[in-house]
Amino acid sequence: MRKFLYLIEFILIKLFFYILIIIGYRNGSNLGYVIGRLLGPLFRSRKLIEKNLDESGILHKSNYKKVINKVYGNYGRILSEYPFLKEFRNNKLNKFIEIEGVRHLDKIKKERKKVVFISGHFNNFELMALHLEKAGINLCAIYRPLNNIFLNKTMEEIRKNFICKNQIKKGRSGTRQIIENLKKGNSVALMIDQRVREGIKTSFFGKPASTTTIPAQLIKKYKCDLVPIYIERKRNFYFKMYISEPIKISNNKSVIEITEHLNKILEKMIVKNIDQWIWTHDRWKK
Repeated sequence: MRKFLYLIEFILIKLFFYILIIIGYRNGSNLGYVIGRLLGPLFRSRKLIEKNLDESGILHKSNYKKVINKVYGNYGRILSEYPFLKEFRNNKLNKFIEIEGVRHLDKIKKERKKVVFISGHFNNFELMALHLEKAGINLCAIYRPLNNIFLNKTMEEIRKNFICKNQIKKGRSGTRQIIENLKKGNSVALMIDQRVREGIKTSFFGKPASTTTIPAQLIKKYKCDLVPIYIERKRNFYFKMYISEPIKISNNKSVIEITEHLNKILEKMIVKNIDQWIWTHDRWKK
């Protein structure tokens, strides 16, 4: 029964993608926003978003409704922009994204540094790895396969063809592949905002949250510089991507200390645009 539902979902999304290609990027993104606002609560729990906002303590309850509606709209935009990642890759939609900090990427390439890029699920997060690889960074990107086996195949093709060719699945085998890439001199891009079973409980907005230690371990063991990256949505379908200067982390710091530092960086990213983070990651699950 579940496979049948996944198949129906896959067919509907494929049809939706064809419609989006016909109406174009801007109209498609706007349509996605409307659909996200209408249908988002059917797929992502409003109660979970409210619970997470409560846990974070960064917003008054009177503002919840406005933020949650924008979160759903952002979900819709992200989905509707997938068919256009090819055009972002091929420079046809360059006018819709501004990148600050390109000089840092040039330095990384020139000095042949291997770095750990970290970020979270903000806006169209796929554009970050896309532009890192497009800039000439030898990169591997970590992803979590979708539960829908039919749709996952389509998404993997999009990711490998237009986002980052070197895609690594989350998990133990994936960790080994990351290490192999670092030994070759490649950099790695990681999202650090999801709850992980194999992580540790560390402070996130002042409360214990399950957090991955993989970035900290890589930074410490392989002496990689840290490069936070962030993307924000400007005027609906325009973006600005920020690339920070590489940060050298003292090897005297423990994995826990580095992990806590990364959470602090993530907190600042979230606070910058509260409604542009995907609030459905159950970070504070007991």
